[in-house]
Amino acid sequence: MKTYDILNAGPRNRFMTNGRIVSNSGRVFQPQNLPRPSMKQGAIDLAIDIVKQGATDLFYDNPMDVLSNCIRGTLIAPEGRKLVVSDLSNIEGRMAAWLAGEDWKVQYFHDYDAGRIEFDNYMMAYAKSFGVEPEVVADNKKHGDGSMRQIGKVQELMLQYGGRVGAFVTGAATYRIDLEELAGIVKRSASAEAWEKSKGFYDWAIKKGMPDYGISEDAYIACDVLTVAWREAHPAISSLWKELEEAFRNAVRAPGEAFDARGLKFIRTGAWLRIRLPSGRFLCYPSPRVDDDGACSYMGLDQYTRKWQRQHTYSGKLLENCTQAAARDVMAYAMPLAEDAGYEVVLTVHDELITEAPDDKGHDAAGLSALLATVPEWASGLPLAAAGFEAYRYRKD
Repeated sequence: MKTYDILNAGPRNRFMTNGRIVSNSGRVFQPQNLPRPSMKQGAIDLAIDIVKQGATDLFYDNPMDVLSNCIRGTLIAPEGRKLVVSDLSNIEGRMAAWLAGEDWKVQYFHDYDAGRIEFDNYMMAYAKSFGVEPEVVADNKKHGDGSMRQIGKVQELMLQYGGRVGAFVTGAATYRIDLEELAGIVKRSASAEAWEKSKGFYDWAIKKGMPDYGISEDAYIACDVLTVAWREAHPAISSLWKELEEAFRNAVRAPGEAFDARGLKFIRTGAWLRIRLPSGRFLCYPSPRVDDDGACSYMGLDQYTRKWQRQHTYSGKLLENCTQAAARDVMAYAMPLAEDAGYEVVLTVHDELITEAPDDKGHDAAGLSALLATVPEWASGLPLAAAGFEAYRYRKD
């Protein structure tokens, strides 16, 4: 049974329960909830040494913040071993494009991975949305304020699953984008037609009593302009949303009959709505229901109340479920490959694989990354890439 030292002293933290690896399911130890470090790695390494000496109060004004930064570093490899870590690059963006048949984007990822183009997908998102060359976005990052790429980043991370203004506002807050300043940028760069179209949506939304998210009218319109631009640049993904929801409804209403949504097959059998993923695995929704107004729901554990109750779902959420499940299938395919090559899997955190290996040159991050980016037979054409690091203590790369 694997054990890990905590700061080289004290009780030992067991990563396995009843001989089974603790995954990212959130049971027992919850690695996906570890706080994001605010200190650089060198400072964290020094802080860990100071904590071990019991001198935290002498060196830091805010010991709790320092301890928060040190949590990941308490997970360390045994003597003679090292941690080799790798994570899949933008796996959700790649998987959704592949599932939807967003061919231009799938090809972009292949070209980017092969070094045929130098612009990352955040730059491409902005360029596609506003009809500018990606060189313009790259120049803005290098010589300007970098706002174009940041806008593209929020678009990519927040809009893939059908979100609109609320999703963009959430992303802007996460990445500290000033929405009032953004409004000015978008108003100058967007077409008058695009601005007026989104203004019409704003007027309709406010009239219907929908939230304004505490932002100005111009900021709201700007967020919607960016949302619409992203959707127009991703016609395959945007149209898949509706197809998934329609397949859900049809399957619930016609038990035993299969309905296809670009390779994702929906069928209701008994009390379950099942979605067959490309890997052959099924996503299962208990007690599915379609109301008279077309609203889709199923029974499940509410993530806030922790009660078993009816959960409502929609087009974008269905794509999110399928995308994340298929992405997990990619990682599950790679895990035995890693084990066979001498990388002992001890933990997974979302799209990150944490392994333990002999402390030698024959087991490195490049080797693990190559295995993690192996395309399964069922995923022909899926663009995969991975990168990672080696360390004696776990860290945020």
